[in-house]
Amino acid sequence: MSTPKIKTTVEEMVQPYLDEHGFELVDVEYVKEGSSWFLRVFVDKEGGIDIEDCGLISEYLSQKLDENDPIPTAYFLEVSSPGAERPLKKKEDIVKAVGKNVFVTLYEPIDGLKEFEGKLESFENEELVVQTARKKHAIPYAKVASARLAIIF
Repeated sequence: MSTPKIKTTVEEMVQPYLDEHGFELVDVEYVKEGSSWFLRVFVDKEGGIDIEDCGLISEYLSQKLDENDPIPTAYFLEVSSPGAERPLKKKEDIVKAVGKNVFVTLYEPIDGLKEFEGKLESFENEELVVQTARKKHAIPYAKVASARLAIIF
């Protein structure tokens, strides 16, 4: 089974449990590091997620994975919080991040830059407005390669 198919299958397996218990699925990764494969599931909830939450989700997902066996090779299952600098994968994530500090990378440069770090002022009409230390930048959503929350010191 291909990596994108595994990711989709795992998302479909875990989503009902997350919905039922008030969790948000942030991301699923299936990656090889060295000689080992890792299935990482990042979840969050209002007020943050703790180790007990991760354990319950891990137990549920582990049972579902054992029942359905979608991954043919050995792997390590990790369920965790996305952390303080959580990725902003969906438009809804970006909407929730308005007013917060973000780090955005682009597929192609705007104003000669491909990376922007600053306060996300708005996200309207498929455009992010990021206030950096120097100026405001209007960034078309279609040009965003990745975005995440940022801790700026």
